[in-house]
Amino acid sequence: MSNLLKKEKGFTLIEIVLVMAIAGLIMVIVFLALSGAQKSRRDTQRKNDNARFLSQLESYASNNNGSYPTGWNVAPENFWTDYQPSNFKDPSKGATYAQGSWTNGNTVGACNNNPGTINVEVNGRTVTTRMCLEQGFQDLTNQ
Repeated sequence: MSNLLKKEKGFTLIEIVLVMAIAGLIMVIVFLALSGAQKSRRDTQRKNDNARFLSQLESYASNNNGSYPTGWNVAPENFWTDYQPSNFKDPSKGATYAQGSWTNGNTVGACNNNPGTINVEVNGRTVTTRMCLEQGFQDLTNQ
């Protein structure tokens, strides 16, 4: 009878499963928070690069009698290679930003769920750049 009243030391199976479930739930919450933070960080970098890109367009225009490039490859200069810094790379791919549409007086191109793509609209003296982000897009227009 005294053996029946003795308690065994250790954890029951239910206690172990409960602790593992709670630990798993905490890991999922942390993973989701980190994933969202990484997307925001990459999008912030893309937004900064979009501002730099628009600045480079302005630099090109000031060096070319106020004329903006009419496309990605502009003779005798290649706009992309001559006016872009070497570290102008998409943060998630590590490669040069994808060149999207370059329009003259039309609406800038859609992102089509392709972050890291730059679309450009030149309409007279107004230039709009659209940087495709993981969480939407950012349009910048020169003033």
